[in-house]
Amino acid sequence: MKTKSEFRPLGERGSTLTNRELDYYEGQSSSSVVSFHDEPLVLVDERDQVMGFLDKASAHSGQGILHRAFSLFIFNPQGELLLQQRAQGKRLWPGFWSNTCCSHPRRGEAMETAIHRRLAEELGMQCELAFQFKFQYQAQFDDEGAEHELCWVYVGHSDALPVVNVNEISGLRHVSPAALDEEIAAQPQIFTPWFKIEWERLRREYPHAMAPPALLPS
Repeated sequence: MKTKSEFRPLGERGSTLTNRELDYYEGQSSSSVVSFHDEPLVLVDERDQVMGFLDKASAHSGQGILHRAFSLFIFNPQGELLLQQRAQGKRLWPGFWSNTCCSHPRRGEAMETAIHRRLAEELGMQCELAFQFKFQYQAQFDDEGAEHELCWVYVGHSDALPVVNVNEISGLRHVSPAALDEEIAAQPQIFTPWFKIEWERLRREYPHAMAPPALLPS
């Protein structure tokens, strides 16, 4: 097993960690299947009250049916955000860049359990995650599929090396907030719609949550 110092950095601005490069990280990638079309999601109303349950495929069909979701933003000690590029096999927004991790709690699963489960499944990481806000959005991908979610947004900080699930992620990179602002302005079409909404609000209303812990007031 390689030590942390023997691994190459995740990358400078604009670089990606491709599937071919993931092979270099011996012992640091995973091919576990963690997403299922029939997993039961939690349907909610606009007040986030549970209305029922529905399989994931059906919840994302057509214009989508409002369901509970979450988005995680993990920053390194330098204050850079870990971005992921969604795997090409994804039904919605394949190959788009997005926040560190996003998914759904399943039927009977507490949100606190779901966020840590998914971070471990996709990136092999564990860290404290602080809730920031939740919001509702609908985004149409094509005639047959959409996201329609009431999404909970969390922020965490970690310097851990990811154990990348290649079924979920095709690229990774760390990027500074200022550089990410510039890139979104120049190429908004390469990012997922929910990520752009979340990032703008984090930058505007929650800059303290994004700061490296060492820089926060004691």
